[in-house]
Amino acid sequence: MGKEDREEAIRNLETGMVVFARNHTVLYASEMIRKWFGEPKELWKIARLEQYLSGTGVLPASWKIRHKGMGLQLNLYSYSDSANETRAILHATNITPLEKMEQQLAEAKAVGDELDATIQNSYDAIYIVDANGITRKTNNAIERLTGIPKEYYIGKDMRYLEKRGFVDKSVSMEVIKQKKPVTRIQENWRGKVIMMTGSPVFNDQGEVIRVVTNLRDITELNRLREELSQLRKFHAKDEPVVVASPAMKQVMEVAGRVAMTDTTVLLLGESGVGKEVVARMIHKNSKQYEKGSFIKVNCGAIPQELLESELFGYESGAFTGANKNGKPGLFELANNGTLFLDEIGELPLHLQVKLLRVLQDQEFHRVGGVKTKKVNARIIAATNRNLKKMVADGQFREDLYYRLYVVPIEIPPLRKRPEEILPLTRFFLDKYNRKYQTEKKLTPEALEIFQNYPWPGNIRELANFIERLVVTTSCHEILPEHLSLSTDGHITVEEVFSVSGKQTENTDVLLHGRSNFWEAGGFRQAIERAECSILTAAFEKYGSSYEVARVLKISQSTAIRKAYKYGIRRRKRKKSDR
Repeated sequence: MGKEDREEAIRNLETGMVVFARNHTVLYASEMIRKWFGEPKELWKIARLEQYLSGTGVLPASWKIRHKGMGLQLNLYSYSDSANETRAILHATNITPLEKMEQQLAEAKAVGDELDATIQNSYDAIYIVDANGITRKTNNAIERLTGIPKEYYIGKDMRYLEKRGFVDKSVSMEVIKQKKPVTRIQENWRGKVIMMTGSPVFNDQGEVIRVVTNLRDITELNRLREELSQLRKFHAKDEPVVVASPAMKQVMEVAGRVAMTDTTVLLLGESGVGKEVVARMIHKNSKQYEKGSFIKVNCGAIPQELLESELFGYESGAFTGANKNGKPGLFELANNGTLFLDEIGELPLHLQVKLLRVLQDQEFHRVGGVKTKKVNARIIAATNRNLKKMVADGQFREDLYYRLYVVPIEIPPLRKRPEEILPLTRFFLDKYNRKYQTEKKLTPEALEIFQNYPWPGNIRELANFIERLVVTTSCHEILPEHLSLSTDGHITVEEVFSVSGKQTENTDVLLHGRSNFWEAGGFRQAIERAECSILTAAFEKYGSSYEVARVLKISQSTAIRKAYKYGIRRRKRKKSDR
């Protein structure tokens, strides 16, 4: 209801008047009073006039009553006539229309408050300007996108903001000009990629009176899209080989080239780096993929006394308890396919001789047999041990070493290819969310800890840790306090904690020299102490939360929140800080 409607409602209010003498005699009653009350003298009781005219009440007086479903505003005055007789004038107004209007206004306010709360709690920024491009309203999300409080924008002309460089080209002004929705993608002054969609609001005459613009940060979406376009994922079963670092790109280029050959491949690297995944990828992209199977054997997991029969099979009666019909070995099962010999460094010396013969002549004998078995299997071996040193120590045959060392491919540990940490984290989080039917997610602070942790157990440790988090974390968001990343208590702060890609100069001081996480109370406590020290120093030096956020490459809201968390007192800002 507008101002004109309210004024019209007031002009149309019904009013009446009655004049009483002290003895209750009605000296005058308007037509409206008689319509409402019949005999005006009844008003003496209904309006409780006695208390006012007996001298106990204070005049003038004003109050409200309900009568026959109407709301009446009563105003009572007194005066003395020429004979010095006290008279009472009662003025009554039917305020029922005003009450209805107040109720409508209250309901409209409630709707407005709800709409305002919805706007303010929107994750996307919402920006409203009038027909002249003057900012009328925005929400809290604008600060997350721009680092500037929403109050700064109110009353600002979009052309002024363009001139100051806060926006490249105003979507709002373009909507006003074209009188239709406009969508643009721009990079703002903070380096965030923002998708802006402005929509016009028209009056009855078809004129634009407001422009409502939705601003969404698509920086992360673009990064993921670019990441997906640049990454090549070679899937073996459901495990990906993520190629983002130069080291892994080289690994996959070599693996891709040798996949179409029959040559022997030796995969080197620490436990858990993904040697089996690379072996499966080689098999899947080889000619053996269509003809035979991928057979894996862990040479360190099978007892030595059983390993020979598992690899080469045995004939009937070869040993006590043997199957009377004999049994083919893994080499035979891998015929025309690929045999993956994991942990080849654990193979006993006497079996190394037999393996060498298979590699050279592609033939062998079953245990207890005399008949030569021909086999055409591609051999991929893997180890986390130093075979060259084992050769020098007499623990591994030199001729077998060189026979396996035709195409060595060393897979770097995860700490040397940090570009893969977050893509792998997202992959395993999605995998275990689907497996356990959950919707857990890692906060940016938790992801930062993942990125900076050295992962001594490599991809296997990462996958197992994420699965544990998905299963054991009760809340929807996985926070830093849910993480407990430490191995044997010998990881130093220098190995895992950095700010803006550079180690802090006082990391030794933060944890009392090079003391390890175990002694310092755990990974999370060490991070919090370091974080507190860095933020304290930053606020002491810069004072302004904007400057602290800029230097530490975090959002201004994060800087403020963490300052409150650690009780950091910000020094009074100077004009130069603003």
